[in-house]
Amino acid sequence: MRLYIVFAFLLLAVLCSLCVDAQVKFGPICGGSSNRKRGCDSRYGCGHYGAKRGKGKHLGLDILCGDGATVYAPFDVKINRRARPYGNGNAIDDGINVSGRGLCFSLFYVKPDRYSGTLKKGQRIGQMLPMQRVYPGIPSHVHVQMCDRSDPTKYF
Repeated sequence: MRLYIVFAFLLLAVLCSLCVDAQVKFGPICGGSSNRKRGCDSRYGCGHYGAKRGKGKHLGLDILCGDGATVYAPFDVKINRRARPYGNGNAIDDGINVSGRGLCFSLFYVKPDRYSGTLKKGQRIGQMLPMQRVYPGIPSHVHVQMCDRSDPTKYF
């Protein structure tokens, strides 16, 4: 009997966590944008999760955002650390790793105002970096990548 109670409790806990997870939605990330996803282009490929990237795949989701635009916290977050997508110091090699609402994710191609602390939903994170300097002609975007490299699309 005790085993059934423990099993039922664990099952309920898992189901509740799935319900909470499905309810998380990102608020607007970029000023003047409604979190529009980047489509495909002939030179750089597609912005959806899993898109082909040479021998690998795209491990994030690209949200359109103009060069120099203000980037905002999609919900209340804790800033964990700096995130550098390339590690080569190029014009867009900056970003931020944050957590909140049970999620952990990075926003790439953003110059954060700071690399620690907390932010409320809609509060300024920083500024979109000049993508055109590195990828001429690409639709500028913030790259959203989950810490566990899972697909972030369901949160948009």
